[in-house]
Amino acid sequence: MNHTPRSRTVLSCILLVVSLGAGATACGGSDKHPLSAKPSDATGKIAFSTPAGSAKADPDKPLEVTSKGGDGRITDVIAVDATGHYLAGELAADGLRWHSTAPLAAGARYTVKVATENKDGAPGARTLTFDTRPAKKKLEVEFGPEEGEYGVGQPITATLSEPIKSKKARDVVERSLKVRSTPVANGGAWHWVDDTELHFRPKEYWPAHGSITASSNLEGVKISDKLYGAAVKPLKLAVGSRLEAIVDASAHYMTVYRDGEEINSIPVTTGKPGFSTRNGIKVVLGKQQFVQMRGSTVGIGGSEGYNLPVYWATRVTWSGEYVHAAPWSVGSQGVANVSHGCVGMSTGNAAWFFETVTPGDIVQVVNSAGDYMEDFGNGFGDWNMEWDDWRKGSVLQAGTRDGSSPADSARLRPVV
Repeated sequence: MNHTPRSRTVLSCILLVVSLGAGATACGGSDKHPLSAKPSDATGKIAFSTPAGSAKADPDKPLEVTSKGGDGRITDVIAVDATGHYLAGELAADGLRWHSTAPLAAGARYTVKVATENKDGAPGARTLTFDTRPAKKKLEVEFGPEEGEYGVGQPITATLSEPIKSKKARDVVERSLKVRSTPVANGGAWHWVDDTELHFRPKEYWPAHGSITASSNLEGVKISDKLYGAAVKPLKLAVGSRLEAIVDASAHYMTVYRDGEEINSIPVTTGKPGFSTRNGIKVVLGKQQFVQMRGSTVGIGGSEGYNLPVYWATRVTWSGEYVHAAPWSVGSQGVANVSHGCVGMSTGNAAWFFETVTPGDIVQVVNSAGDYMEDFGNGFGDWNMEWDDWRKGSVLQAGTRDGSSPADSARLRPVV
């Protein structure tokens, strides 16, 4: 038998082991790789575009970091403000310059950490802290309504101190305004009512017996030329029961439900021909135990004019539509519509309703000969707008799938 091939194989293995051992000895020598060294101070090798000393930087100008001396390059730059927001930037291919690609915040303090390496690959580091000048022109935002407990139909409002018209500026504002609920609501979107007002509502009513929080991270953020966001006071609301009053104008009855269970059925009268009560969903705006109602204040005069003391008045529109006591029409309640647009009932029933409802509760009128409740401007008709149409009023959600987030548009692959 010939053993020559095996002898050659053993010899090859020995040579391989020797070769690996020699390599291990070389790697284990005393000379350290440059990347294993502690970063040196790169103060003299890095320049910033910020003013010298304690002067504050102009937030309208980009931040620039450059390598100087020709003895190295920048490998990384991290710039973050005191609130934890990172400043986006771009590093040149040769590593000699980094510049910010997003606006600096006004009235903010930034910490910038720069990593470098020299021609031999040895690391260096430099840290800079600087402040930006406060904004001369600020956008103030006020959330509404006032803090308290509300019904499931209460929209969140955001009133702006300056008109915001461009899509780009609206994107910045809307992206900075946050609304969260506990339990979590089914979807939700802002809708631009006009240049200075936004409303937020979920797809369906808010979850009952929960809470809503509205907040903003707009402070210092650049919105448009010379306009920056101001600090915004957060808002927290409690949400009570799901209370809905369904007024059937043709049946002349109002049925009240709490959390889906009927709790009362009340004979009522609604608007007579020519003064028909508006159809649709309305939100309770407030309550007044006594109101002096005058036809002249809503443009009703002549033979239809009136001047009446009204008790237990629950308001549902700014133009003067109430649910209230109407003892003068008790004979028509449950039988005919004889009012000038309000929902009238007996004094006892009106007092019960007054004590039962809170602002934000729902009053829905059906089967009336009247027009539909306006979406905006005469109270909160927000829920009368179809959800798809509501989302079209959002810069972030218009043109996106229902249930998607603004981040979805950045995905590299389509969602099917």
